[in-house]
Amino acid sequence: MNSKVSRRLTEGTAPEVTEHIYAPRLAKDFPAVFGPLNDVNQAHLLMLLHAGLMPPEPAAQLARALARIEDEGMAAVPLDPSIEDAYFNYEAHLMAVAGSHVGGYLHMARSRNDILATTDRLRARELALSLVEALCTVRDAALAGATKHCRTVMPGYTHLQPAQPITYGFYLAAMAEALTRDIERVQQVERLIDRCPLGAGALAGTSFAIDREETAQLLGFGGVLPNALDAVGSRDFALELLAAMAICAVGWSRFAQDYFVWCTSEFGLIDFPDRVAGTSSIMPQKKNPVVLEYLKGKGGHLVGLLGASLATIKGTNFSHTGDASREGMRSVWEAGEECLRCLALFDLVVRSATPNAEAMSQRVRRDFSTATDLADLLVRRSGLSFRESHHVVGAVVREAMDRALGADEVGLDMLNRAAQDQLGRTLALSDAEVRQSLDPVASVESRRVRGGPAPVRVQERVAELERLSADDRRRNQARRDTSTEARERLKQSIRTLAFNQPAAPSVIQDRAAFIED
Repeated sequence: MNSKVSRRLTEGTAPEVTEHIYAPRLAKDFPAVFGPLNDVNQAHLLMLLHAGLMPPEPAAQLARALARIEDEGMAAVPLDPSIEDAYFNYEAHLMAVAGSHVGGYLHMARSRNDILATTDRLRARELALSLVEALCTVRDAALAGATKHCRTVMPGYTHLQPAQPITYGFYLAAMAEALTRDIERVQQVERLIDRCPLGAGALAGTSFAIDREETAQLLGFGGVLPNALDAVGSRDFALELLAAMAICAVGWSRFAQDYFVWCTSEFGLIDFPDRVAGTSSIMPQKKNPVVLEYLKGKGGHLVGLLGASLATIKGTNFSHTGDASREGMRSVWEAGEECLRCLALFDLVVRSATPNAEAMSQRVRRDFSTATDLADLLVRRSGLSFRESHHVVGAVVREAMDRALGADEVGLDMLNRAAQDQLGRTLALSDAEVRQSLDPVASVESRRVRGGPAPVRVQERVAELERLSADDRRRNQARRDTSTEARERLKQSIRTLAFNQPAAPSVIQDRAAFIED
């Protein structure tokens, strides 16, 4: 008896199907699912034994075979795409190691459908935890820079035009806020992932008296999915994870675009070390921002992967199908690899970017980004409405630009000329007041409202985010520890069954609480 042989089909698989579907799928999937398949098979075996559905001796034989397969590694498993996918190849090897009768015992009370759904969730859980770790690393880099540069004044931009003075630290603090939301999205998805489909069978459960709660705990899940059809038919958890990655990619792409502009000779606000740049094959003067271009390009790539998965799953029936459960998941794993790679590069960018403080200061002192502060002064000291003040200051800026003057060259005489022209009167202000209102350092210091760029406010928020980051890391490590410890108990239980090693502590510690959760 072989794995995957049925009297239902009277013809062998067409070579085109093997070549174009099974072979590439098997080559890509088997390395990724070998570990999760070991875990799922071992957990299912222990549950069958404890539920009285498998005699002790075949169970011990299977435990020895599974332990041997895991120890020898995936390289020892012969892969044959003619018998289809990763599971059937694994089962064929198990039957060769344990014997066809005993090896075939293990598929009792389950289906490839719930096995695949379970391995998908195991992989997605690991990906989510890794994403949180990577995002926390980038956020910590941004927070460190925010503290260091909370007084490094620079222009803030809207529409890529000078807007109002900020600091580079304030910009990095904004980056940390965006990363915090990225982390929250992945954490929310990870909690949705943390439910086990195993035991759902093909779509309708099983008539065998299995214990789904035990297999869930053996695999480190926090509970079971209550509906068998939903358990095998749903991949929305993966779409949510993919959407979280795509949103994250949109964010890093926008930050990369800012750096891309700021590091040009025309702006000259940011420098990068040579180790994160490239050069030209023909133009010796070039220093190209290759990492920023990579991040921006991959941002579009991840958005495309999300669209591909949504479109693939959209037209499928709500059940297990190859297009939904297999092809629809392709983009998730590719996106995960790309996202982790890009987050490492994003961290490099944040840590290595050096603000050109002198260029920033010169630019912000001359570019009229303090014009709003001058308008605010007229409202406070001269009794003008803001709209009247806006017109007066606009006229000042127009005259200064016509005369090629910078903001640091504007004085009371120019302001009074504009006021006389716009309002028919001059203003009772001093030249010192006008020049103080146009000082970008004073502008930043004055904006102490919650969320403003004043250094004291930036430092307060950075401290809050640093505490949150430490908590996020602790929580993420605790969730990883839960799955790691469950896996260690699983391995010990299998070795105990296989080789009569000392028994591990009971896995099921509080079934009532587990089921309630």
